[in-house]
Amino acid sequence: MNIVRATLLILMLPMAAIAQPTKVVFHIDDPTQGRFALYMAQDHLRLNPEMNITLVAYAGGVDFLLKGETDRDNKAYAPRVEALMEKGVQFRFCASTLRFRELSKDQVLAGVEFVPSGTLEIIRLQSEEGYVYIKP
Repeated sequence: MNIVRATLLILMLPMAAIAQPTKVVFHIDDPTQGRFALYMAQDHLRLNPEMNITLVAYAGGVDFLLKGETDRDNKAYAPRVEALMEKGVQFRFCASTLRFRELSKDQVLAGVEFVPSGTLEIIRLQSEEGYVYIKP
């Protein structure tokens, strides 16, 4: 009987790994990527509501996280960012970019988390937390 139990446990291990929610990090470093990244995040959650999504922005990619910014159709980013936050999507903003571009934290949308380095945060999420990498 113990052999049967052990065999069942071994066979169930891959199923347990599959049951883990998928974790995805979106790499945003260009001002043209914000709109598409928001669309992709929304679509991914529609297809898999359990997915953990983090968008990490640095350099020119932070623009869509600034208050008052709009896309090429003059639609504000803020409502889309806030709606995704309500669904658990995390947004991380590179503090080095903040300093380099002489921005203040007051200019960034509420709820956005600051990390010391956008690139190091992407590396950390992949290597330490098992995130899958996407470059929209």
